[in-house]
Amino acid sequence: MTSSARVIVFGYHEVGYCGLEWLLSHGVSVAAVFTHEDDPRERIWFRSVAGLARDAGVPVFTPSSLKDAAIVARISEWRPDVLYSFYYRNMIAREILAIPRRGAFNMHGSLLPRYRGRVPINWAIIHGEHETGATLHHMVARADAGDIVDQEACPIDPDDTARDVFMKVTKAAVTVLARTHDAIVAGCAPRRAQDESQATTFGGRGPEDGRIDWDRDAVSIYNFVRALTEPYPGAFSVVRGARFRIWWGRPVVLTAKDRKPPGCVVSVEPPVIATRDGGFRVERFEWVEPNAPGGRDFIIGERVG
Repeated sequence: MTSSARVIVFGYHEVGYCGLEWLLSHGVSVAAVFTHEDDPRERIWFRSVAGLARDAGVPVFTPSSLKDAAIVARISEWRPDVLYSFYYRNMIAREILAIPRRGAFNMHGSLLPRYRGRVPINWAIIHGEHETGATLHHMVARADAGDIVDQEACPIDPDDTARDVFMKVTKAAVTVLARTHDAIVAGCAPRRAQDESQATTFGGRGPEDGRIDWDRDAVSIYNFVRALTEPYPGAFSVVRGARFRIWWGRPVVLTAKDRKPPGCVVSVEPPVIATRDGGFRVERFEWVEPNAPGGRDFIIGERVG
């Protein structure tokens, strides 16, 4: 049954690549792929959806907006059975969602209705969650709010970075796609309404959102650091006008004599910075502005922020 459907894919990032790869490897007829041009300001650590599609002879489109009437008309002419969105970053117009006869479906990187919105994996780690997953849902005008088709959970282990969890979620997404595609093509995709009372929504994050709040407890700071470490822009702080990025560290217990106000440097070899309830040992960091005054060392007792 998988080969009889005519599908259009809107996809990007590793989830987009793996979703498209599964469809192509199972003989699904992909009429076109819509994706994004890579942003030169972004570190591209994931595989190319556009490259995979072109290698398979599938037409690729990278419009900056989907509001052009010509795009809607072109998609309508293809007469798709199914539209899949795999980590596509732009909202897809309601007119497009109405075109495929079997419906439009989005793969989201959380266990909806929790963590709707942007970068759900990073947010889940920041909030200290122990589990997340992938959810395939019917697309509606409101982002991530449609009825759930299927979900697959995966653990967030204590030492996982956002990249680690992203790869787990990608695997879960392929599992969900494989489990549900035939039912979708047959027009009998499951529907389970989301419980709005359990819904949470979070926005996108930029590099400036990575500033560490040392008034928080050490475990929260640890979660913040591992949620933003490479390949993401990193958590950061500032001392004497010099910014430094923390790529990894650990909470530590401080003795009564070592306790200092949050943000104060407790030791320098290795750097340990006081938190609300203890300390955070900085194990890997770099100075962003190494030529700034004092931007190459720490001083015991000074405050960072």
